[in-house]
Amino acid sequence: MAANPKAGAATRAARAGDARGTDGARGTDGGPEAKSIGSDDYSLSRVPRDKRFGFWSMLLQWLAQSGSISQFTLGATIGVGMTFGDAFLAFTLGAVILEIVIFAIGMAGMREGLATPMLTRWVGFGRNGSALVSFVIAVSLVGWFGVQNTIFGNSVSALIGGPSWMWCALAGAAITALVIFGFRYMAVFAKIVTPLFFAMVAWSVVSTLKDHSIGDLIDSPAPGQTIPLAVAATAIAGGYMTGAIVAPEMTRYNRKGSHVFLQSAASMILSEYIVGMTGVLLGHLVKSSEVSHIVLSTSGAFGVIVVLMSTAKINDWNLYGSSLGVVNFFQVVFGKRLHRGVITIVLGVAGTVLSAVGIMTHFTDFLSVLGVAIPPIGGIIVAEYWVVKRMRKPLDDTRESETLPKTSPTWVPMSLVIWLAAFCVGKFYDGGIPALNSLATAFVLYSVLGLLGWVKPYGTSTLDDADADTPAARDTTPVGAA
Repeated sequence: MAANPKAGAATRAARAGDARGTDGARGTDGGPEAKSIGSDDYSLSRVPRDKRFGFWSMLLQWLAQSGSISQFTLGATIGVGMTFGDAFLAFTLGAVILEIVIFAIGMAGMREGLATPMLTRWVGFGRNGSALVSFVIAVSLVGWFGVQNTIFGNSVSALIGGPSWMWCALAGAAITALVIFGFRYMAVFAKIVTPLFFAMVAWSVVSTLKDHSIGDLIDSPAPGQTIPLAVAATAIAGGYMTGAIVAPEMTRYNRKGSHVFLQSAASMILSEYIVGMTGVLLGHLVKSSEVSHIVLSTSGAFGVIVVLMSTAKINDWNLYGSSLGVVNFFQVVFGKRLHRGVITIVLGVAGTVLSAVGIMTHFTDFLSVLGVAIPPIGGIIVAEYWVVKRMRKPLDDTRESETLPKTSPTWVPMSLVIWLAAFCVGKFYDGGIPALNSLATAFVLYSVLGLLGWVKPYGTSTLDDADADTPAARDTTPVGAA
């Protein structure tokens, strides 16, 4: 996985063309290059400042991640085993943990304009280490894309009929088609879906609860077997920890650090306190975690359509993040510059087919293991970027010019040792929250060993993704909406 510092002129020209975007790319003979499918979305470069999105567009993207029937189900599951007050404490603990992680990592992504796979080249892992990071993230995210698609297909089939595989195929195809065209179209889709979903859910929930005393539901005891606080917090924080680690995939499109904080905090409030705690009330009401029918049965065909759209809006990030990881992995390992849109098609088709035939649900245990392996990546990123600061200087030097550093470390062996140690803590230590245990272990170990000078890069790789001196060309029309 060593770098190739002597890339040919044709390869460099093609990569420089990618830095300019799919429009205006030039072929190796100087003529126009055939336009690639979809958008590459700066998969191997910084997102230019004038291509960032405004506050409200990004806010809707964040809030769209909160609009999920599964979050109501999680709240109901916790509500069956906890009092309203204990459930509130569990959601608070989970929300605070997630917000700290999202803000610390998301700020790094916003400042550098880089997604997690690229960020790790200069923040903790080196070029070859970033390939391992990319592989783990890509496998995890595309796996969860397939699992979520299966759950959706089974749910819709049970509600309105039709074979599950058909609904899996339809949902997978719709999500893949959306993600092919990248962040711009995902943002437009969020503007449509987010208000519709929450308006529909609010109407359904209010209709269900209007004939019941909210005070009585709040004061009622847990109707099922007691769930310990640590278990509930694990389900809340651990379930979204992978999403927190890949927050730079979204925050690289933010314009300001304050936007990252406000938008992610708003998403946490909506997801945990409003959606989650409403789920708790519904769990107390029906004395079961099976509350999705409350929303769907009172909304008719329109409700099913909105839920389909909201599922696509959440699951699109699994496919999007996976495509970015695969692009970086192939570039580092095989020296191949693949277009993100094409990779999206391959991953989307694979995930959709596997979900349609019912295979993906057999991999949930494996994906859960990866869920413990990913948080240490975040711990190392935060420790290197905000505490140790030994390897991020090239990013500091090139940030203003919006180019990438010409070189990066090849390997950082100690980071891999810390990653493995943190994974073992998360996997085999029974106390606390596994995802948080592994993240905290990686953060502490890297901070201490880094400040002592024991975390050292080995080898230097030359950038060959694009001309490092040439920032991405600007379009005259800004992409982001205010």
